[in-house]
Amino acid sequence: MKKLKALLLVFCLLLGFTVSGQAAAAPREKDIVILFTSDVHGSVDSGWTYSGVDVIRKQLEAKGNHVLLVDNGDSIQGEPLATMTAGGAIIELMNTLGYDVATIGNHEFDYGMERFMELAAMANFPYVSCNFNKEGKLVFAPYVIKEIDGTKIAFVGITTPWTLRSSTPKYFMDGKGNFIYGFMQGEDGKKLYVAVQKAVDEARAKGADYVVAMAHLGNVAEDAPYTYADVLSNTTGIDVLVDGHSHDLDQVVMKNKAGQKVFRAACGTKLEAIGYVRITAKGEISTGLYKWENAENAIAVLGLESKMNEAIQKAKEKFNAALAEVVATSTVDLLTKDPANGIRLVRNQETNIGDLCADAYRYISGADIAFVNGGGVRSDLRKGNLTREDIFKIHPFGNMLCVCEATGQEILDALEFSVHAWPEEFGGWLCPSGISYEVHTYLKSSVQTDEAGMFTGVNGEYRVKNVYVGGEPLDLKKTYTVASHNYLLQNMGDGYTMFADNVFTQDNVMLDVQVLITYITEGLGGVIGAEYAEPEGRIIFVEEKRK
Repeated sequence: MKKLKALLLVFCLLLGFTVSGQAAAAPREKDIVILFTSDVHGSVDSGWTYSGVDVIRKQLEAKGNHVLLVDNGDSIQGEPLATMTAGGAIIELMNTLGYDVATIGNHEFDYGMERFMELAAMANFPYVSCNFNKEGKLVFAPYVIKEIDGTKIAFVGITTPWTLRSSTPKYFMDGKGNFIYGFMQGEDGKKLYVAVQKAVDEARAKGADYVVAMAHLGNVAEDAPYTYADVLSNTTGIDVLVDGHSHDLDQVVMKNKAGQKVFRAACGTKLEAIGYVRITAKGEISTGLYKWENAENAIAVLGLESKMNEAIQKAKEKFNAALAEVVATSTVDLLTKDPANGIRLVRNQETNIGDLCADAYRYISGADIAFVNGGGVRSDLRKGNLTREDIFKIHPFGNMLCVCEATGQEILDALEFSVHAWPEEFGGWLCPSGISYEVHTYLKSSVQTDEAGMFTGVNGEYRVKNVYVGGEPLDLKKTYTVASHNYLLQNMGDGYTMFADNVFTQDNVMLDVQVLITYITEGLGGVIGAEYAEPEGRIIFVEEKRK
């Protein structure tokens, strides 16, 4: 009991309450507190953890508040527990925690449309979105109204239209490549604004006293005209917009289209903070955060007692079972090293496992070309049954698939940089798909880098020659689509500077492990066959100058 009282005291102080005043207040005297999470990305045991969410909610209720719990998207994808259970473990945990409402983030679709619909059906809470539609018809209700002691609060869901590029485009298409799902995109944002306004007006007409927009929009300028500020400045009737997508922690007050004050609140990612909206009995609104800024999670530091402790542990046990599940087979060995002498090849030679990984990126993205860096391929796949864990060991870094537009010249520069250290190993050695080329090894590399090893240019003859894309010679002036991961394309990983400022047509679409799992299980029908017995011959080494 002493431990329990001490923990209660810690949280009462943390939340700004006193220990006294436990008597229940009259219903109309109670405040309403809306707790919200965003961009958890399957990270159930970081930051506050779901146990922290549970304890904070209980403390608020103990202080005489009505409490609702909502999520703003990107909850079911990211960490291994989410990936290995295709989001199922996260939905089960959210059910146990007792979420009231959720909206859709762009990563809710990472396991495909069919799987997301299965997950939505598993949820004991409704998903809402006023703009996610199939052939013009809304897939989910645009809003729900929760009545608490006579006060009606409408929760309107809003999903960024950029989902079509930041998720996997083919998931939104029919078999002929036509988009049948959409997010009211286009017309400089006007379609989205109209959809939001329609939902707000309908909720008000049904008696909503307050309208809370649950959004997955974010504050990144490049996401215009679909940022939270774009939506709020073009609509009226929203009291508070709780937001996700950009992983920020900003608490903002701005004016709507009619010049009225609107609150916007965000709570970061991976439960580093839990957001709240407080509506007092007098109707006053405020927003804020319960932050967790320690390296260790809240369970480890505070010894939180919650039903979620056991639920998370059980989920991890299921996760271990999921890791051991056989998901595919291979008729060949796919190797990072030479089986004869154990010398690593994946960082300076074409390998069959490199071909497989690069093909997975091109399959999922539909890009013209795909690259995977050899340093990101960390394990072999031996012939026989393949478990999820076998596949998971190949890509342990948690990188995300991206697609950018690139000129032929930029692609040639990337290839030249890839081979600049040959015959020495280079973690940035490119495993290619959709492209073939020769490396004239008798030529000395003329790649230039800065003091940090970042590519700055080529000052001489290129080692890479006779480059073909889809059977056609590489056109240095033509624009192609290139798939890889955020590490290489966006973050200049291994020194690749030529892509970072390019236009991204798909942005952080899918976890690298999920890319590979989906390709093997769906693209190859669960069997890696003889086509991967040997490297395909996409990279040809020319040791002497031709006469």
